[in-house]
Amino acid sequence: MNNIDINNMDLNLLKVFEALYEEGGAGRAAVRLGLTQSAVSAALGRLRRVYDDRLFERTGRGLRPTAKASELKTTITAILNQCRQTLATFSGEIGHWEGQTVILAMSDDFEIAWGSAIINAVRREMPGLRIQFRQTNAQLVEDMLILRQADLAITSGGVKSALLSRELLASGDYSCLLAEPVTGSLDLHAFLTREHILVSSGGFVGIVDEKLSARSLNRKVIASTTHFAILPWLIKETHALATLPTHAANALAEQTGLHVVPCPLPLPTFSIELAMRIDSQRDPSVTGVKKVLMERVKA
Repeated sequence: MNNIDINNMDLNLLKVFEALYEEGGAGRAAVRLGLTQSAVSAALGRLRRVYDDRLFERTGRGLRPTAKASELKTTITAILNQCRQTLATFSGEIGHWEGQTVILAMSDDFEIAWGSAIINAVRREMPGLRIQFRQTNAQLVEDMLILRQADLAITSGGVKSALLSRELLASGDYSCLLAEPVTGSLDLHAFLTREHILVSSGGFVGIVDEKLSARSLNRKVIASTTHFAILPWLIKETHALATLPTHAANALAEQTGLHVVPCPLPLPTFSIELAMRIDSQRDPSVTGVKKVLMERVKA
């Protein structure tokens, strides 16, 4: 960091840093702060001189924080949050969270099941605080937390680093989602004679196929998608079946009129965990949202 007298530094630059980091672009940061884009760009230039680092690098999708920017994010956000809390306390608005953001990483099956409940609980218990949902999976979640691209994550695996803490929220299992009701129960024979749609980050082999292979059986997968949210439209048009976590199946069925039945193939249960950086345990906004998640997320 350059030798700059704090008395001569415009502390509003920290607000610009936070907005650039969270919005990922000068234009969006300008809208958030009520400034012109040229003013934000000029502030970024001053920040670069202060910290002797580029801080944000341009990509095809906006601005990406450098390693130093990621390192600075927690400290700068903590400083700004303390200022907000101080102002709220002396204005008679104790517990006011206006302007603060917590980034919550999860796959879309968790968003479908619990996203609205999380938003409503945060609105009641931490008014003014905003939740930013970001997509993740077991392959990405650890890096997202360590690189400060997320503050908290709900995950079913992928967290092993000593820099991260994790707590068990619940356990999950699998159900089948169909367009029409099933008379009686869905047996394994009927399951195998149907066409299937797979949700996968890539390819046409999932946990169902692995378990079937162990029995020298197979199913007909006609399509694969990376998103649980699209399943209702795919299922209704094709009358195929999808096997997915029960929490997502129930939420989708409730909103779309599809039908849920137990999966006839025995599949292992999985853990649903809450993960965060150990150093975030000192951040009241992150720990407040963590408390909400611990109370609301059940499977």
